[in-house]
Amino acid sequence: MPLIAADNHLLLWAFIMLAAAAAIVIEQNVRWAAKVPGAVIALLIALAASNLGLIPTESPVYDAVWGYIVPLAIPLLLFQLDLHSVLKESGRLLLIFLISSVGTVLGVLLGFAMLHRHIPELDKISGMIAASYTGGGVNFAAMTAKLEPSQSITAATIVADNLMMACYFFILMTLPALPAVRRFWGSPHQDALENSNNGSNQNQAAAY
Repeated sequence: MPLIAADNHLLLWAFIMLAAAAAIVIEQNVRWAAKVPGAVIALLIALAASNLGLIPTESPVYDAVWGYIVPLAIPLLLFQLDLHSVLKESGRLLLIFLISSVGTVLGVLLGFAMLHRHIPELDKISGMIAASYTGGGVNFAAMTAKLEPSQSITAATIVADNLMMACYFFILMTLPALPAVRRFWGSPHQDALENSNNGSNQNQAAAY
């Protein structure tokens, strides 16, 4: 029996809002957390609370979040899109995006062929993951609303998706710092930044 009952809607809404606010504060004020998406932090808070028996795993409050708040968040996020900037700055990034999207779709098809006998509702999960990795959280939410997987599958997919993305971002941030990788691929922007910083430090030392 969780500390906050599933039918205690007021306390559950309070917890959801406090968890979201805490994730934003942590993301903006803690150095290590600035490299982790706020959604991941909020999910970790919810996971910890659920496993510690503070909140239930199922509740009508969660249904309201997925039924109303998430669909409302999709157009709100799209309102921030600057089409002029996208058309002006896309350039060859569009080709790179299309190539990566094809790779994502092929990976999803391969994963489905290998695991569809072992994971329930994998057809829906595949669509949600493909949408997430080609268009981000907005696409994930839209596909979830369209395909309507079970709540437990949705929650598990969100956790797996965000944790894998956190690991992926960590790898991307770590690789450029490795000397072997920098020697092989080159790092002109990082080298220019370091040279600029070294020059600034030498000028300050000469001034002293």
